[in-house]
Amino acid sequence: MRRLLTVLLGSATLLSTAAHAADKKAVEKPGDVPKAIKTLHDGFLILDTHLDTPEHFSRPGWSMLDKHAVTEDGTQVDLPRMKAGGLDGGFFVIYTGQGDLTAEGYRKARDFALNRATEIREMVAAHPDQFELAYTAEDAARINKAGKVFVFQSIENSWPMGEDLTLMETFYKTGVRMAGPVHFRNNQFADSSTDPKGKIWNGFSPLGLRWLAEANRLGILVDVSHASDDVVDQAVALSKAPIIASHSGAKAVFDHPRNLDDARIKKIAESGGAICINSVYLIASVDSPERKAALAAIPRPPRDDATEADVKAWMAKRVAVDKQFPPVRANFDIFMDSMLHTLKIAGPKGVCVGADWDGGGGIEGLEDVADLPKITARLKAAGYSDADIQAIWSGNVLRLVAGAQAYAKSVAK
Repeated sequence: MRRLLTVLLGSATLLSTAAHAADKKAVEKPGDVPKAIKTLHDGFLILDTHLDTPEHFSRPGWSMLDKHAVTEDGTQVDLPRMKAGGLDGGFFVIYTGQGDLTAEGYRKARDFALNRATEIREMVAAHPDQFELAYTAEDAARINKAGKVFVFQSIENSWPMGEDLTLMETFYKTGVRMAGPVHFRNNQFADSSTDPKGKIWNGFSPLGLRWLAEANRLGILVDVSHASDDVVDQAVALSKAPIIASHSGAKAVFDHPRNLDDARIKKIAESGGAICINSVYLIASVDSPERKAALAAIPRPPRDDATEADVKAWMAKRVAVDKQFPPVRANFDIFMDSMLHTLKIAGPKGVCVGADWDGGGGIEGLEDVADLPKITARLKAAGYSDADIQAIWSGNVLRLVAGAQAYAKSVAK
């Protein structure tokens, strides 16, 4: 364990090699960031804990290697923009929207999630010179040093496991190293923070407690984003390894059930865990009646069948609606308010970044991953040290991945 932590602490040194810097300098730099800050940013190992980009992998005509634009097809992550923003890798999400808690519902969800996991692996296999699957904390620095993007996998909503927890090991074998029990609605494992029906389990269900123990046994990092406050409290108390909130924010900045209050931020951090700051749930953003009507008139193409051309045609109409009836959006200053407040409560060892790219994230001034150097600039302006910023960008997350796996190894022995 001590040797592993030494490797992680030394990752920033490894990343400052000439090859690494040259690769990033060869890409167009985003604006509004001084050259010195961009150079500093490029020396850090940059990781985001919540990339919903896999939902695009099977779209006909869409490629991870092409440079896309938010205003053209709505996407926020691709290889050119990752290089422009210095994003070295992260957790690519296996997300399944919540459905029926029935045998048929579980079967469909299982098949969908396993297919999504396959799509992630196929994307990596199709571009072995650019991407590589990551399974351990040590893999991140090694893959980055080789000039490739490291691809961890995570599960958002464990509904696809049904009532068969052997499926958690199946997902582990595909490469999953982080998982959350629940999403927008309550399920068989736990209460959600946002189910309109309210709580049914008062935290984890009995099956959910077994889910938690199995995640610990396998070395899967437990993610409490989307979970109810009771689940957060129970996860902190019962997990054998520190936990993470992969894409959450500060309730003190915006009072929303998806955000964490100061007491829970402090509780997670003091237990050794971390809160990754989201770019969603930062302000109340209610559409005007006119905007709602205009959006209803241009329904989004079906996600499973739409081609890249279909999506671009729809996005052109969406951009026109946005111009005529501008949406109420949060901005970069509010995002940083959430991050800096969380840093004040949790300290730099308890904060990370999970902006929810391609899953609803993105704000004015932080539209896609090419804008990530702006965060480093603001953290430096706020007085955080290079060591603090490296911890925020990846050190804290890799420490948690290592901790979850270290516990699993101790149990196996």
